[in-house]
Amino acid sequence: MSRVGGRNTVLADALTRRIPLVTDKPTIIFGADVTHPHPGEDSSPSIAAVVASQDWPEVTKYAGLVSAQTHRQELIEDLYNVTHDPQRGTIHGGMVRELLISFKRTTGEKPERIIFYRDGVSEGQFYQVLLHELDAIRKACASLEANYQPLVTFVVVQKRHHTRLFAHNHNDQSTVDKSGNILPGTVIDSKICHPTEFDFFLCSHAGIKGTSRPAHYHVLWDENNFTADGLQTLTNNLCYTYARCTRSVSIVPPAYYAHLAAFRARFYMEPDSSDSGSISSARKSGSSTSRSTRAAGAGVVRPLPALKDSVKKVMFYC
Repeated sequence: MSRVGGRNTVLADALTRRIPLVTDKPTIIFGADVTHPHPGEDSSPSIAAVVASQDWPEVTKYAGLVSAQTHRQELIEDLYNVTHDPQRGTIHGGMVRELLISFKRTTGEKPERIIFYRDGVSEGQFYQVLLHELDAIRKACASLEANYQPLVTFVVVQKRHHTRLFAHNHNDQSTVDKSGNILPGTVIDSKICHPTEFDFFLCSHAGIKGTSRPAHYHVLWDENNFTADGLQTLTNNLCYTYARCTRSVSIVPPAYYAHLAAFRARFYMEPDSSDSGSISSARKSGSSTSRSTRAAGAGVVRPLPALKDSVKKVMFYC
């Protein structure tokens, strides 16, 4: 149903506007991810995807845009861009800017808060990604209106780690489920977390097979002054709104959707016959202007085929 513009689940707190720092003021929730080509593919571009909620205060529908970029480039290059046209002058573009405009057209409200969930970033790239992408978000907002600077919370979501959580007493039914895993909604924000920074482990899903792997959320920037409990509760509640199933999922849905969109976009790449049969070019969707970058060992990265406006409004990638 979500693929044709419908809605599968809605949080009761969203309908009654009882979600702290989300339903009191217009809030847009972003998810972003970059997928890289398989090992051995030295010329294929990386695919970046950004999704954003479009139905405040329900926060269940997400519009998505994708972009091809330099080979194995982790920073998202097309969050915001500026091009110069001899006839039209300076043209502002980028995925964040377009999704903010779409939010305003859909809800009639201008976002006053931005919550940005970023997937796929290692600890060594935290501040490089933060400086680049937060700056792009700022510039995208400023390009829409003078002095428009909504408050931003930037959260990195990590799933590739070796931390596992176990109950102290496996016979205590209040701490474990039938499979012996910890209960969904379990949060750890002390002892094994960073001593000074804002991070936590959240096991939002029920373990069906094997040992549950909690997601690690690291808050790199928070202008909305979330309390630890507030952000943890919001993140856990969002995990119950995933459109593909009726259960809670292991990572927050915006980041999940961005991963799905980026993975789907790789099927849209058109092979370049001049590169000995290897796929070395792609077409970017979500923008009418083409921006060329150079992939390692390959030619110019072409944009992905543009998505039609009717497709942008639905969760086609889900």
